[in-house]
Parts: sequence; C-alpha cells; structure tokens
Amino acid sequence: MRTLPVGERALLVELDSGEEAEAFHAELLHRRAAGALPAVTEIVPAARTVLLDGVADPGRLAALVAGWETGPTHARVEPVVEIPVRYDGPDLADVAALWGVPPGEAARIHAAAEFRVAFCGFAPGFGYLTGLPAVYEVPRRATPRTAVPAGSVALAGPYTGVYPRASPGGWQLIGTTDTVLWDPAREPAALLSPGTRVRFVPRDVGGR
Repeated sequence: MRTLPVGERALLVELDSGEEAEAFHAELLHRRAAGALPAVTEIVPAARTVLLDGVADPGRLAALVAGWETGPTHARVEPVVEIPVRYDGPDLADVAALWGVPPGEAARIHAAAEFRVAFCGFAPGFGYLTGLPAVYEVPRRATPRTAVPAGSVALAGPYTGVYPRASPGGWQLIGTTDTVLWDPAREPAALLSPGTRVRFVPRDVGGR
C-alpha cells in the first residue's frame, strides 16, 4: 500500500492489485458505516487505487489506514442487483471457444458467478464488475466496434460490463439486457455503484 496526498484535502491510496483495491474499498465503506472512519466527502475506487476526498487531515488518515488489515470482500453483506440478460451477443461463440466450451455452457458459467462492482467509469452508469475466475479472462477485440448498442453485456480482461448507452467499444459482447443502467430522472441515477453485488439472470441462454 502506498499513500499520496492530493492537494490539501485528499488522499490517494495505491494498492498492488485490483483485488486489494476492492478489499480496501470495502473496508472503507464498512468502517464509515460503523462510524470508525474520519469524515470524508467522497470515496472513489479505481482499478488499483482509491481516492478519499474532503479529508481534514490527509497525513493522519494515511497513518491510520497503513495499519489496517482488510478482509475478503465477500465477507461484506450488501444487497444484490439482479440483471436479466439474454445470452445472444455476437461474440458469445468466440468467448466460448476461448473458454473451450459450447456457447450455452459459456452463458451458464457467466450466469452462475456473483459479481461485484469494483469501480465505475468510461460512461455514466458503467460499472467494472469482477467475479469470474481468472481462467475466464478474455482479451478485448482486435478491432473495436464503432457502435455498441445500449444494454450490451460484455467482457474484457477480468471485467464484465453493461453498456449504459450506445457508444464505440472493444469489449466482447455476450448478451443483452433491457435494464436501464443510467437514468437522470432516477435517484440515484446510476443503478450500479462501487461495492454493489450483481447477478445476471438468464432469460434465454444461447447456443443450446
């Protein structure tokens, strides 16, 4: 763990891996809920860092977190967001081939996992979800698409994501959902936030 001051009222914590960053973020949320964390305005996780903004004394907070031992993220009890999905994506067969299974089995493997939002970014409402074992990591497409439809369920590296709106993208598309990920008229506008647990509920498993 490495801590770096950011301006006068923020602290950036760098971790060695995405798993450590998730565990540290979960520990922060747990301690804040228990009233055991000094006041912070925002806690913003990323792939291997967590930013704490609005900190009265960044140096004191850095010394405090340096002594923490973080537990596994699955020990935290949080509600589960279920996202219905049709496993009909144009890259499902390619992903299945990389995994060495038929397309239907690839869909079942994905739907059997429980995911957690590690961090958000790229577009409003887009969450980077972890939960698949490392053996199922897949590369991005060699040639990105100029337009990916909203609601596309996709894989890239260790992450699963759902495109909240149409946009270019290079992730492997394995399914689609009608769930609205970002709605400015909703409170909160984003369905997914860091720490949220997610399950994909198959509506039509492809490749039977």
